[in-house]
Amino acid sequence: MADRSFLTWPFFEDSHRDLADRLDVWAKANLSQLDHSDTDATCRNLVKVMGDAGWLEYSASEAGKLDVRTLCLIRETLARHDGLADFAFAMQGLGTGAITLFGTQAQKATWLAQTRAGRAISAFALTEPQSGSDVANSTMTATREGDFYVLNGEKTWISNGGIADVYTVFARTGEAPGARGLSAFIVPANTAGLNIKERLETIAPHPLATLEFKDCRVPVVDMIGAPGQGFAIAMSVLDVFRSTVAAAALGFARRALDEALTRVTKRQVQGQALAELQLVQGHIAEMALDIDAAALLIYRAGWTKDSGAPRITREAAMAKLFATEQAQVIIDKAVQLHGGDGVRSGQTVERLYREIRALRIYEGASDVQKIIIARQTLGAHKEDI
Repeated sequence: MADRSFLTWPFFEDSHRDLADRLDVWAKANLSQLDHSDTDATCRNLVKVMGDAGWLEYSASEAGKLDVRTLCLIRETLARHDGLADFAFAMQGLGTGAITLFGTQAQKATWLAQTRAGRAISAFALTEPQSGSDVANSTMTATREGDFYVLNGEKTWISNGGIADVYTVFARTGEAPGARGLSAFIVPANTAGLNIKERLETIAPHPLATLEFKDCRVPVVDMIGAPGQGFAIAMSVLDVFRSTVAAAALGFARRALDEALTRVTKRQVQGQALAELQLVQGHIAEMALDIDAAALLIYRAGWTKDSGAPRITREAAMAKLFATEQAQVIIDKAVQLHGGDGVRSGQTVERLYREIRALRIYEGASDVQKIIIARQTLGAHKEDI
């Protein structure tokens, strides 16, 4: 059973502890026997089931504020039980994050009630073929024509692409060069001119696609925020959800440690349990240490944001970098401790090994997080001089 002592840390309130306990009970009862043979169908069903159970209520807010610690606890718990369940929850939040934080009351009333109830699936369309982490290099255009913007271009590696009912799309409206010339739009999936160009397959199956926009007409009222505010909107959304990616990695790492502990206490080698070997104990110690260190960074970031900090760019980058990188190491150790069983298809640690890899890339790859941390640290130093 995963360590729960971290819930006593002062980062949390009683409401967080109660939520974590209730969700863990629900996840044990509802996620242990999921059929992953049809990824799209499973994701659709997970959104509906989590909506019916009320968990998606936490993914968005008509009040315009999200509790980051709650989001992190939910993602950590779901990831520990099932990676696709974590994915389904996370995308409901990320996909509507711009609407929560910057949308009009009409936009919130139209979409958040549906996504929070599990009646509509959302997606966040930011990445383009030539611009991943370099968002300012986006080339997709949105040209004003009367009461509409006409969108042309492509987005790729879009999670929930192909099954989403609504996309938050970022395109160049041209108010200024680079980052200052982007805007954000709500684009329903049935909008004429929006097509699924390609479905993308990965080592850990998720709904992913390249989207094509050809003369896609979007009403002006479906712009989120003001013209030219798109980059700031995207960064604000990522500022919130980047910490939750770290929390998902932490959930994977906790599950890997649980699996490793079961293995080394039951597996006999030369008349004794693997756990009696000092080298094995060293691996277990390192795994436990890295998990606690990651948790401290994650919930520091969440607590800082929830306490009123306008941005947590540095804290979120540190949490994501450390938690995702160390989760990869922890899971690799768990695979090693399982021996041949660790790489057998269908084993829990084998699944975790495939699932963790993408988290070191999406919402800002590890090298990008290092650049962010360095710039924030250097900037703070210059201000002190």
